[in-house]
Amino acid sequence: MSHIDDAYTQKANLAYIRDSMNVPMLSREEEEELALAWVTKKDKKSMHRIVNAHRRLVVAMANKFRNYGLPLGDLIQEGNIGLLQAIERFDIEREVRFSTYATWWIRSAIQDYVLRNWSIVRTGTTAAQKSLFFNLRRLKAQINNEDSFETGINESDVAQIAEELNVNEAEVMKMDSRLSGNDQSLNMRLNDETNEEWQTFLEDDGPNPEDVVLQMKDSKSRSEWLNSAMKMLNEREVQIIKDRHLQHKTVTLETLGDQLGISKERVRQIEKRAMEKLKISLEGSHENPQDYYSNY
Repeated sequence: MSHIDDAYTQKANLAYIRDSMNVPMLSREEEEELALAWVTKKDKKSMHRIVNAHRRLVVAMANKFRNYGLPLGDLIQEGNIGLLQAIERFDIEREVRFSTYATWWIRSAIQDYVLRNWSIVRTGTTAAQKSLFFNLRRLKAQINNEDSFETGINESDVAQIAEELNVNEAEVMKMDSRLSGNDQSLNMRLNDETNEEWQTFLEDDGPNPEDVVLQMKDSKSRSEWLNSAMKMLNEREVQIIKDRHLQHKTVTLETLGDQLGISKERVRQIEKRAMEKLKISLEGSHENPQDYYSNY
């Protein structure tokens, strides 16, 4: 997937980058003073000065992810979100420079954006998948001296990459397969010589209309058979069979016993006798009673 910015957008991005680079950097003393004012007094002017001074950090990080084919402006915007998250959570008592702390948040925000938008198919959600997505290309380049998502991976290299990233070999192969393919429209033509589209050759695993109709008919017949057989039971047997076998949530023997004023063992005996009556009724009324049982 590749996104190309138009001339106006490219010009706007360049202006933003230049403006970010022209903002003076803060000394350690200035940063500590501004951070203290923000953390203790929620002074927004101090917060804005810290954020503004670190926009160049966002630009630098966004440029590292340009090879994923996403708009630079969007990468910068996501990085700025990470920068704001960092200033909101910054703890001055840790005695670390804000740039060190903010780098993690900026990178994380940009990586999440890349994962969500690099492909219409979700690429990775676990820590292992995320590590593979952002490091597989680099490791393949180191091993094979190649720098392309389209390059396949040799089986002999899979173990080396899996060990390097602490993931299993199956995950390496699966991620490589994902990164080697591009999103394509199902309406794309197979070639220039035919009007047939990719979706023409997709197989539907669901039942065809004839099977659906037959299934509906069979279901209706089984319901009629069961209703007819149930007439052979007395009122208490009907209640037990319905509660024990025809409800979405099965009623326990103990619950039924409490409702009917009998022991749960007695409920079990009545249930067994009722099931035998139903079986006899069905076997005596139909040539192929197994057609009924096979679906229950």
